[in-house]
This record gives sequence, C-alpha cells and structure tokens, in this order.
Amino acid sequence: MPTNGIHQVLKIQFGLINCESRYLTAESFGYKVNASAPSLKRKQIWTLEQDEADSSVVFLKSHLGRYLGADKDGKVRCEAEQPGRDEGFSIITQSDGRWALQSAPHRRFFGGREDRLSCFAPSVTEGELWTVHLAMHPQANLLSVSRRRYAHLSPQEDEIATDSNLPWGVDALITLCFQDKKYSLRTADERYLRCDGTLVPQPGDCTGYTLEFKAGKLAFKDCDGKYLAPTGPTGTLKSGRSSKPGKDELFDLEESHPQVVFTAANGRYVSIRQVWVCRALWVPTGGVCGCVGLRGCPRGVCVGVHGSVGAHGGCVWVCRAPWVPTGWVGGCAGLRGHAQCGCAGLCGCPRGVCAGVQGSVGEDEEFTLKLINRPMLVLRGEHGFIRGGWQAGGGGASRVARVVRLHPADDPWGPSAGQGGKFWYVASSGSVCSDGDLSEDFFFEFRERGRVAIKAKNGRYLRGDPAGTLRADSESVLRATLWEY
Repeated sequence: MPTNGIHQVLKIQFGLINCESRYLTAESFGYKVNASAPSLKRKQIWTLEQDEADSSVVFLKSHLGRYLGADKDGKVRCEAEQPGRDEGFSIITQSDGRWALQSAPHRRFFGGREDRLSCFAPSVTEGELWTVHLAMHPQANLLSVSRRRYAHLSPQEDEIATDSNLPWGVDALITLCFQDKKYSLRTADERYLRCDGTLVPQPGDCTGYTLEFKAGKLAFKDCDGKYLAPTGPTGTLKSGRSSKPGKDELFDLEESHPQVVFTAANGRYVSIRQVWVCRALWVPTGGVCGCVGLRGCPRGVCVGVHGSVGAHGGCVWVCRAPWVPTGWVGGCAGLRGHAQCGCAGLCGCPRGVCAGVQGSVGEDEEFTLKLINRPMLVLRGEHGFIRGGWQAGGGGASRVARVVRLHPADDPWGPSAGQGGKFWYVASSGSVCSDGDLSEDFFFEFRERGRVAIKAKNGRYLRGDPAGTLRADSESVLRATLWEY
C-alpha cells in the first residue's frame, strides 16, 4: 500500500515498571541502570529489537542508543553500542500480562529494586516481573499486516472491521487503554473490544490484552492465550484459534492524523469538487517547519483539484507546496502558500470560490478549523498526560492516559472538555479545573506536528509544570504549552 509519506508506522517504545511501580532507567553517566523513577520520561524509554537469527531473543535499547546486558555473574550494565551475546534476553510473558526477562546465554532472570538490579535470579519472583507501559500516544490507527487494511468501527455490523483502505473519519480512531497491567482497545463511541468480537460499554477480563512484539509488529494476546486477528469477509476483529502470533495476528500502529473541517468567513465549508469535505490536516515530516498539507478523501491531496466553499466552485488552487498558518485570531487561521512556490494566500470569495490572494490576511482569508476525529481527547505534555477528573485547585498531570470528551461549541469554535457530566473551566487563580457545571470555550491552535496549543477565554495558554499543575497563565506558546493529541 503506497503511503505517499502520510501513513507512518509508529516506533514501538515503552517503559518497564517493576513491582514497586518504579521505571527501569538508563542513566546518562556510568552506563548504569536503576529502577527508582516514579514517572515515564526520556531516560525511562526503551526500544525493543529482535535477533534476526533467533526471533525468541530480543535486545533492549536505551534512549542513549546503548543496549542492556548482563554478564555471567549477573552484573547489569547498559553500555554496548552494538548488541552482542550478553545483551540477548528472552521475554517470558506471565498470565497477568507482565514480563519476565531472562538472560538468553546465562538463563538467569533480571530484576531488583531501586539501584540494586541484577540478572542472577534462578527463578521468577515478584522482583523479576515488569509491566509494559507504552511510551507512545495511545490514540492511533490499526493496520492489519496480512490484509493491508485498517481497522474501524462498523456501526452496521456492530463490530471492529478490518476492511478500510484509508483510516478516514472518527471510526478509524483506536484508543489503547492501559488497565490492570493490560491494554484494551476502545472505539470512538467509547466501547471496548471483547475477545469474541463484540463491543461492550465497560472493560473487563475479556477486554484486556497482553502486548507482544514480533519483528517490529504488534500482537494482542487475550486472557485465554489466543490472539486477535481479522476474520471473515469484513475482517471482523476477534480472537482466533492461534496460540502463536503469525502474519494474520500482527498489526502496525500508525499515527492518527488530525482531521478537520474548514469554515470560511461566509459560513460555508471548504469542500473538494462540491462532494467531499476537505478534512485532513498534517505537518510533513520532511517539509518546512510550520507548514501543513491538506488532504481530502478519497481523491488525495488538495493540490491540482477544484476547491470550493459552499455550492459554487470551479476555481483551482495550484500550490504544490504546503500551506503555512499565518496567524490565529480566536479559533481562526489564515493560510498562505509557502514562499518557495510563490503562491499566495487562500481566501473564500463571496461567490463561494477558494482563490489565491496577495497581501495581508484579512477577514476573507480567515478559516475556522474544527477537529472532527477526536471526540475522545488524550492530551500529553512534557510532564505527562492531563488527567480528566481533578477538582478545583487540583493537579493536572499523570503518567496514565485519561480520556476527556470534547463538546464542540458553535461560535466560536473552541471545544469545552468534560468528563462525568462536568466541564473544564479556568478559576480566578488561573488554575484549570474540571468540576464545572457549565461549559467554557477553549481555542485550539495547531502549532506543530501532532501538537496543539490550547488558549482559554482569558487569552492565556494552558501550561503544565513538573508538579502536575495545569494553569492558563502563559502569554505565549512555549514547550510547556504544547500538547500531544
């Protein structure tokens, strides 16, 4: 399946949590490892690589690009620049989803507490068990390796089907929920996938899956030791008969690009050839910083195709380079062509045609963007995930992803996020709380690839700090005000 640089497989990275809820950490000095960190940050992130000659042997690579290893005496270090014999481990998955890491050459188990780690235990105890915590954003698209089709919610069949050529619309959004040391697959309508293929409103034993990695791909093992796989004509996602993951049981996790609708100054939606809504937005990885490309379904990139606003059309915008947001006014953004291609800005004319214009951005060049494929929002900043249920004066960051519902406002566009019937609001002190009875508007500004800045009604941006406090007090967009979504 051609990707055109759009569909990108996410690199599987994770943290390992010991029995004391501490993360395995690779220190930047002395090539030492410990298990004393309470949260998942850069030094706690590991990448799994497999031995090409023996698929049962894996290597754990740290954020420094060095490999975890253990010698015959059980001494553990993370200094090898290339994996060797002592860096090989075997993963023995437990029934509760945790891993036991066994040295492949020496047959001893890796574990311990704080800075007293070793790989000398002859058998598995609580101290040698590790919980896998994905370090990636939990909302993604799921691609079947064997069928080369995307999983999506199929309301007609009341199932997750694996028969879509494109991960288009909110139905293609899958949220991986970390619960009880396992992961659940949650659909956009807030239901969980059972191993028999049915969708249920609440998680349970039959909705939890252990993650397994094979050649960079992902497999989901259920409570009975079977694996999720697409079956039947529509690729119904459910547990099959296999107790070992083959090609049918493997999946790729791909980045879920934000999909938006554009509303022009005349109140009409931007569309392609008066039929398909232009509703995908992404930032090219190799493109110019700050640029975005527009892609419509099903005809592809909005370049060299007719663009219109409302019922009239026929005008073509022919910029063959990304568009650059020129500025944000409330919930609106202006779009201009990148200077390298010599294109002008994009505006909506009174007769409904999108045209390129020269000069500065005015009211006609402002477009309102509404995010449509994130009805459930998971926000992660540099210090962790935003929690969805803190009370007035409480903190706002967590290492566990929490889902927050979006309630789009009509005018201006600024989703107000709530959970359990309560809403976000900004207190007089500037702190953000989520126990409000009335909704309050927040404005989203898509500033970087996969990251958004959120502006409150007081004109300040939401900022997180290491203590877990969420406040609307930043006058400018900083690293602490950018949220991965």
